[in-house]
Formats: sequence, structure tokens, C-alpha cells
Amino acid sequence: MTKIEQRVVGGGRAKISPGGRVGAGRETGEAASQEEAPAKKKSKSLVMGALVLLIVAAGAYIFLTSGKDAAAGPPVPPETGTVQSVEAMSLNLVDGHYLRLGLGLQLVKGVETVDDARARDAAITLFSGRSVKDVATAEGRAKLKVELSKSLVELYEGDVLGVYLTEFVTQ
Repeated sequence: MTKIEQRVVGGGRAKISPGGRVGAGRETGEAASQEEAPAKKKSKSLVMGALVLLIVAAGAYIFLTSGKDAAAGPPVPPETGTVQSVEAMSLNLVDGHYLRLGLGLQLVKGVETVDDARARDAAITLFSGRSVKDVATAEGRAKLKVELSKSLVELYEGDVLGVYLTEFVTQ
């Protein structure tokens, strides 16, 4: 039998083995990786370009929106209005003691009066059941007053700015 030898014309990149098979030699592998490298570089550069564009857009948005806030200036605190008195109430403390508590609600300018039931309820909830030691010290009173004030500002949705303790007697 005669052996038939096949040859592939293509710039000498493929080699023919003695058995007649076309093999992917070293040169063929290098050519394939050289062709893939530009495609990978293009996709990486495309992704990097999109990322840079996104970062620039986010920075521009932050810059432009922060400029509007700066032009408006710092928020103006609401002006104080009248002080509404809340009738004094007696609250039970532990061990048979009690606290007589009167309140004054600092209202926002333009608000004439508010329903004091929410203020009374918040005060009863906060002060009732405490010991005389908790309420008798200046530090204890100040802490409770801050808690009550925060609660009232939230309850009255900004119509009340703060609270004054107009009567405070323990026994």
C-alpha cells in the first residue's frame, strides 16, 4: 500500500504527522491565543470605560445636588410661640410616694393651643412607678425632662418644641 500524505496550506501553522493527521502544533496554539488576546483586551477596556463613566456620573450627581442644599443654607429653626400650661397632676411613685407635676408646652409660632391629653399621658407613662431617688436629683430630673421633651416633639409632630417643668413636688 501506498501512504497518502496530506498537506494543509495556510502559512505553515499546521503540521502533518507521519500518520497523516493534522496536529495543532505550538505555532497553532500561539496563533489562537494571539487572536483571543485583542478580544479580551477590548472587553476589559469596555468594562473599565463603563465603570469610569458610572463613577463620573455619580460624582456629578452628588456635586450638583449638594450645591442646591448649600445655596438654601442651613435649616432655619422654627420660631418659638406661646407657652401652654398643662394643669398639674399627681403621679404615684414607688413605696407610697407621689410626685406633683405641672408642665408648660413651648409651642411653635402660629400654633395657639394643642390638646394637652397627649402631654399628660406621656408624662404619666414616663414618671409613674419611679423611685423618689430617680426623680429627686437634678441629674434624674434633667434626664427625664429630655426624654419627655423628645416624646412630646414626636407626639405633636413639630407643634411643640419643648417642655418646662412648672411644678415639681415629691413626697
